[in-house]
Amino acid sequence: MSEEKYTRCPACKTIFRVTTHQLSIRAGQVRCGNCQTVFDGNAQRLPMPQASPPTAHDERYDEAAMGPPTMTLRTPRPAVADAKESPAEVHYEDRFSWARQQRRRRAATVAYAIGAPLLLLVLASQAAFHFRDLVAMRWPATRPALVRMCSALGCAIEPVHDVAGLSIDASDLQADPAHRGLLILSATLRNRSPWPLGYPHLELTLTDAHDQTVARRALQPSEYAGGTADLANGIPANADVPVKLFIDASATSQAGYRLYLFYP
Repeated sequence: MSEEKYTRCPACKTIFRVTTHQLSIRAGQVRCGNCQTVFDGNAQRLPMPQASPPTAHDERYDEAAMGPPTMTLRTPRPAVADAKESPAEVHYEDRFSWARQQRRRRAATVAYAIGAPLLLLVLASQAAFHFRDLVAMRWPATRPALVRMCSALGCAIEPVHDVAGLSIDASDLQADPAHRGLLILSATLRNRSPWPLGYPHLELTLTDAHDQTVARRALQPSEYAGGTADLANGIPANADVPVKLFIDASATSQAGYRLYLFYP
């Protein structure tokens, strides 16, 4: 009686029917359809009667050594080196996972390509808003666009506040000889910058003979600059602003003074 050829998975002991053609593929290397173990089908060949699987009494079958036989209708698959040699062995789940990853990468690239310029535009717009006074000063051609922006946002373009660009070139505080208790403050503010600067506030401090504060007052630009000053456009570049104020000091007694300029 002729015999069919069988091979046995060394891992899970499952027995498979095999053909000479199957064993000739890749030098007999096959994959168990039950546990996916790759093994040498020729080395694990097991002769069995065609009518029934081997029994413990069959001298060709050692149950103690090999375990009880298990028949299956599945056929072992040839083990392949890569997907190009046998497309049937492609791991479709992994292939689709890779494709999904590629789609995600392309989507991320598109998002970055669109988002990066938008982010730069937003940052540039925020910078132009917060530093609009400085931008308008350094690049006068941008002023009309900034004015339109502020008209829509409810802001204003003002002269730059740079206290380091200003100085008090001269100042003097004298009693008015014609009016008892009245003081006359004279000073010259100078803009040393090559561009207009906003009018600062002035702080006048009256002191006694021990240089202790007797009185202090902050003066706004509208109080000392005079009616002809253009407060909206600031002190012109490299220009002087004369200051002359009459101060009622009848309720105090002072021996000196200090004068500072600042931006609130």
